[in-house]
Amino acid sequence: MSRFSLQGSRAFVTGANTGIGQAIAIDMAAQGCHVIAVGRSSMADTLKAITEAGGKADAVQADLGTVAGAVAAFEQAVAEFGPIDTLVNNAGIIRRADSLEFTEADWDAVMDINLKVVFFLSQAFAKARVTAQQGGSVINVASLLSFQGGIRVPSYTASKSALAGLTKTLSNEWSAQGITVNAVAPGYVVSNNTADLRADPERNKAILDRIPLGRWAEPEDIAGAVTFLASPAARYVAGITLPVDGGWLGR
Repeated sequence: MSRFSLQGSRAFVTGANTGIGQAIAIDMAAQGCHVIAVGRSSMADTLKAITEAGGKADAVQADLGTVAGAVAAFEQAVAEFGPIDTLVNNAGIIRRADSLEFTEADWDAVMDINLKVVFFLSQAFAKARVTAQQGGSVINVASLLSFQGGIRVPSYTASKSALAGLTKTLSNEWSAQGITVNAVAPGYVVSNNTADLRADPERNKAILDRIPLGRWAEPEDIAGAVTFLASPAARYVAGITLPVDGGWLGR
């Protein structure tokens, strides 16, 4: 079996209904993983794409905006489908406004989903793996703003910067238990979150002018890095945040 194969494993992928999360679910399933697609919205399109390609997937509806909802969904998935080998913390939101005008409600909503829920969902996953005396992998979806400040997205930048640090902390604590913790940091991706940027001619041009590869990423471009980090080929990779940015940070 290829060291890049995920045959026989199960993954819990949050926010898998569209965009990057959907691409991750489809890519992991193509490598033999049984994907549990998780989120508030319907996962029908994701499941259809996976099953039509001969893969295996199921869905769990969940409110990923609360710790209780996220952990309950994880426990439901384990009860219905069996032990989870890989947790992909992909679900996230962004709110845009000048920092002088940013509201507490927008701050809390972003921090809760992008950081707080990620931590406690990861904790629930790690507890289950340690109890079973089995390893596993946690893969967080960070951002270029884990490294940079951005503009008009204070809570998003704060959450993604903290997520890069959290990835290191959890790796330091859990690696000895056989649980690798890593993150990918997508560059500018064609997704719902970037629709406003792509619709602004000046911002769109400024972004493309800085990307050495000369294009926005497609969700599939990010998925391959996640699948690699979940595979046996990455068993000695721990505590990193891997940019997948078309060369943006090297410019």
